[in-house]
Amino acid sequence: MTHVTVPARAAWSAVVRAGRTLTVTDLHGNQAVDFLVYDAADTAARYSAPDTIQAQGNIFLTTGSVLMSNEHTPLMTVTEDEVGRHDTVGGACSKESNTLRYGHHTWSQHACVDNFLAEGARYGLGKRDLVSNINWYMNVPVEKDGTLGIVDGISAPGLRLTLRAERDVIVLVSNCPQTNNPCNGFEPTAVAMTIGDPA
Repeated sequence: MTHVTVPARAAWSAVVRAGRTLTVTDLHGNQAVDFLVYDAADTAARYSAPDTIQAQGNIFLTTGSVLMSNEHTPLMTVTEDEVGRHDTVGGACSKESNTLRYGHHTWSQHACVDNFLAEGARYGLGKRDLVSNINWYMNVPVEKDGTLGIVDGISAPGLRLTLRAERDVIVLVSNCPQTNNPCNGFEPTAVAMTIGDPA
């Protein structure tokens, strides 16, 4: 078993072998964890939000959700979820989106895209390899008229979710540094990543 605490605002990555589990623990509550996953044998096969949403008929992820690739193959399955709903549509913060949403004074703020690029480079992944990501613990309700919101989270200290790798995968994580909206309670905090042995 491997256990790592990922500091607030930091990036993390790992290769998770088929059958092993990855547990993400929200140590302090209301911390968004941006997440991408790639087939380790062929990184052209990577998490696809449209395939995942279509396969399960739901835009939210929870226990039983299968993270599908752009080739419609399973990458990971959520086997345990103590929160009940996670976001697939809110995307990752970037210098560009921060500037557009919150003003030019935010340009210098570190963002999830920066974390993904820095961590992905370790595996030969670049900007063209970034796709729409999952936001574990982020609360993005969708109104009847289609409006999205980024609001206070529904997590709490110590809550966790566990995924099982369905093949060898590369996981990229950005422990979201966003401070301009409530996705991290305006104060990013640490999370824990635990890679476990096969059941």
